[in-house]
Amino acid sequence: MDVDRRSFVAIILSAAAFAPALNAASAQTDPLPSWSEGPAKQAILALVKDVTTEGGAGFVPPAERIATFDQDGTLWVEQPIYSQLVYCFDKVPDVAKAKPELEHVEPFKTVLSGDRREIAKLSMDDLVKIVAATLTGMDVDAFQKEVSDWIGKARDPRWRRPFTDLVYQPQIELLAHLRANGFRTCIVTGGGQDFVRVYSDRVYGVPVEQVVGSAGEVKYQYDAHGEPILMKEPKLLLNDDHAGKPEGIHLVLGRRPIFAFGNSVGDREMCEYATAGDGARLAMLVLHDDADREYAYGPAQGLPPSKVGTFTQALYDEAKAKGWIVVSMKKDWSRVFPFAN
Repeated sequence: MDVDRRSFVAIILSAAAFAPALNAASAQTDPLPSWSEGPAKQAILALVKDVTTEGGAGFVPPAERIATFDQDGTLWVEQPIYSQLVYCFDKVPDVAKAKPELEHVEPFKTVLSGDRREIAKLSMDDLVKIVAATLTGMDVDAFQKEVSDWIGKARDPRWRRPFTDLVYQPQIELLAHLRANGFRTCIVTGGGQDFVRVYSDRVYGVPVEQVVGSAGEVKYQYDAHGEPILMKEPKLLLNDDHAGKPEGIHLVLGRRPIFAFGNSVGDREMCEYATAGDGARLAMLVLHDDADREYAYGPAQGLPPSKVGTFTQALYDEAKAKGWIVVSMKKDWSRVFPFAN
């Protein structure tokens, strides 16, 4: 339909008249709808307002707005065992097929038995052997494809959903809100850097160069066709846990974060490092206290102890003493998963 000039001007003026009301409605939109009203949500909104208010005492230039997040137990489910270890266990049959002698050698024999109780008893040294055997000895491109294929098929035993569905909705909202306000959101995980980089952008909106994780050495060489490749070597380059997190942040990101978010004793040093700088800063820790919607474990505050994602009473007390925010999953998150109300 043709619109004459007079009608066109009238339409524009009419739209302009509604603009203030539309802008006001937009401004009132809650950027964190899955966060319950309370001190935790208020602390996040206050930090963002403080560092983004030009001319304010707490203003931080966008280049310095770095937020670091642990992954397991902070961005997605880590119980009853880390998803990357599930991947490693699933890869053991392939490793044993290539090296049949491993079928009769521990800890591979136990994993191949499928006995979950016995697998749960494996020591840290046993797990290191399994990780070394399943995450190395291939080029990085082949590894990325294997992880991508696996994560598209694997299912969590409790919810029967892909592991990538078990992300925390409040954290997805928080990541988006921070990025909308000029933050660079980064994952700093004790998990494998190459493993997390396979899905970090798709699942969290975090590009691969903003993922800091435990990393093994790679070696530049040539394949059978003379093409250059990077082979994953069975030698640890960075253990990105505890003190390794600040070390990894410096190595990969080169800037001290002003916001750090974790959930266990492995994140303590990252929180210390983030809050030790000048200006407005914030550290947060998720306390898993919701057995109905997710899991409950600590042993902080009398919760059941756990070898996975341990949150000690000492860490809880330190957080309270230093002004770090302890986020109660039960009280502070009105919704846990994107697929659940």
